[in-house]
Amino acid sequence: MVVGLDAKRIVKNGTGLGSYGRTLVNDLIRRNNGELDLRLYAPDEGRAELQGQVLEGATWCYADRRGETSVHDPGQQKEHTRHSGLWKAWWRTRGIIKDLQRDGVQVYHGLSGELPIGLRKAGIQGVVTIHDLIFLRHPEYYHWIDTKLYAWKFRQTLREADHIIAISERTRQDIIELGGEEYADRISVIYQSFAPRFSTEVSAAKKAEVRERYGLPMRFVLNVGTIERRKNLLLPAEAIDLLPQDLHLVAVGRQTDYVRELPQSERLHLLSGVPDEDLAAIYALAEVFVYPSRYEGFGIPIIEAIAAGLPVVACTGSCLEEAGGPNSLYVNPDNAIDMAEAIKMSMKGARNREERILKSRDYIRRFEGKDVAGQVMEVYKELRVKN
Repeated sequence: MVVGLDAKRIVKNGTGLGSYGRTLVNDLIRRNNGELDLRLYAPDEGRAELQGQVLEGATWCYADRRGETSVHDPGQQKEHTRHSGLWKAWWRTRGIIKDLQRDGVQVYHGLSGELPIGLRKAGIQGVVTIHDLIFLRHPEYYHWIDTKLYAWKFRQTLREADHIIAISERTRQDIIELGGEEYADRISVIYQSFAPRFSTEVSAAKKAEVRERYGLPMRFVLNVGTIERRKNLLLPAEAIDLLPQDLHLVAVGRQTDYVRELPQSERLHLLSGVPDEDLAAIYALAEVFVYPSRYEGFGIPIIEAIAAGLPVVACTGSCLEEAGGPNSLYVNPDNAIDMAEAIKMSMKGARNREERILKSRDYIRRFEGKDVAGQVMEVYKELRVKN
């Protein structure tokens, strides 16, 4: 079966949608026993270090000077036209169809909530992963033009999709409520998986190197994710002042204008541009993980933190309980006192801390990569049977 996958985010995004795509593709490659011919489509090569995180076993296809995809060996030096952003958007939305037809693609998987227009008409079955509908649930976090564009893409994608993968039950309910009951029987909930490096023991030498490189304090609470208003970093930043003076807050992620709203404090450390090989060590050095987001489709950093052996404190209001399970702690996203108390209950030496960590690690076994890849492969196979 020839399966095409949208690889734009895989080669462009270091976290979030990019991590989802790379992890899933790697899991598919590991599980594939020759049943699938996997082809990764992107308008250009993107970032070499991100492309390099994908295992061998899939064919890379990029748009060339003629606006057609050309097969490319990752180790091969080849010149490609640097098309404009507008052209690339058009290619992903419409132009890719003729390339998929030429390459004999039978199933095309949009990994980041989008499918090209004309997929059904071309006789290609479409699968789409929808991560969240925050732009409809909380449009206040977006520019109004972006909310209109995302909403249009969402409804267009529903019309093209033969099957929809929701990454959480919360997202499934949002799709039905905001997209329409008629799509309910096309939706499967298939949770995200996490990269194996987060559950792998990090050496003492690596941890010491990373601590020195980033100037990390001896004791710290960790947050990972874009530093923006929806992610609500202000909550743990306020809570840290209510906790022992030697405990700091470290936040890793792309920074936005929201950082101006955060308190100026020697106990708050903001890191950006952290490569994947260092992130696992930062998890391993932390004492507690906090994820105070007001709304998420899933919250993969929670899974990564639990895999690394950290207790988690998150917020109520969306789907974070699905990710963290019953042995993580959850607080109101506006209550700094409760956040401080939950962190205190999760610090080293706290009662039942180690038991909660063990139970949480058992809970996240349901998100292990091969199980997720197996479920996705079954979706592909069932579509071909129905065709």
